[in-house]
Amino acid sequence: MNFTWFASAYDNDDVLYRVVTLVQIAGVLVLAAGVSRAFEDQDWVAVVIGYVIMRVAMAAQWLRAGRSAAPPESTMARTYSAGVLLCQIGWLGLLFLPEDSRGWLFLVMVVLELSVPAFAERKHPSSWHPHHISERYGLLTIIVLGETVAAATVAVKSGIEENDALGEVLPIAVGGLLIVFAAWWIYFVVPVHSYLRSSRQSFLWGYGHYLVFSSAAAIGAGLEVAVEQAVGKAHISTLAASAAVTLPTAVFLLTVWALHARHFKVGLAEQLVLPTAALLVLGCTFLGGQAVLVAGIVLALTVAAGVSLTARRTERERRTTAPAA
Repeated sequence: MNFTWFASAYDNDDVLYRVVTLVQIAGVLVLAAGVSRAFEDQDWVAVVIGYVIMRVAMAAQWLRAGRSAAPPESTMARTYSAGVLLCQIGWLGLLFLPEDSRGWLFLVMVVLELSVPAFAERKHPSSWHPHHISERYGLLTIIVLGETVAAATVAVKSGIEENDALGEVLPIAVGGLLIVFAAWWIYFVVPVHSYLRSSRQSFLWGYGHYLVFSSAAAIGAGLEVAVEQAVGKAHISTLAASAAVTLPTAVFLLTVWALHARHFKVGLAEQLVLPTAALLVLGCTFLGGQAVLVAGIVLALTVAAGVSLTARRTERERRTTAPAA
């Protein structure tokens, strides 16, 4: 997220900028390679090293921006750089503290990292562009939803080939596809760039997207769980497998509504569409093996209801503003 906002304000696309960006990408790859070991064995070495590489490069980008700017913008950029570098010292503590203390340090460092932008920009905001920001976040949302489709596809393919369970898997596949398509439609139905006008609004919107990204990814993982439970590979209850899909779907709906959809809805009926859909999706959890399919149908009907209400409002506004004959 920090890189997205920096790029919106200071991306000059020269050779040095691209080289430092490649260093950041390398850091992300190292971090990603260590995620499994961090969760399974509490081995944080690769994760911390990868993150430090990525963030030190980010601090260098801020220092470079500060050199070419005049006060107070230069002060803001240097504060960003100093805050990012200081946080990396804290992250290194994960490599040396006792295992039972690492979880608490992790939470503290998350809060500190997320506080750096607010502290650095308390007196002078960076000059990001709303259209660029909304486009970057939208692209990542598409990527995550695409990964969700890919994960579900692999699970369905495996269920059919290894277990010959087309009847059990097909409802999950259809429901999952409807959920992902509806999630895409709902996220991109409003021009959110027109809402991003202040740093306060934008910080809440940007950080809130963690729930958008994580819930969208969790839908894909949940579809895999639902398929494995349906074919007997996952030894959990049908209720738990259904909840693995319906819970993140409900979180996605509520988060998208809270972050930007509600700012473009007019009237109680339009405002209630997504919260009501979230409640109905949660209710689908208790429908057994048809939970995912019914949840998908609920979301398809939600999209249809949203389109209908918006069309009616647009027609009323057109009639109100149309000149008399």
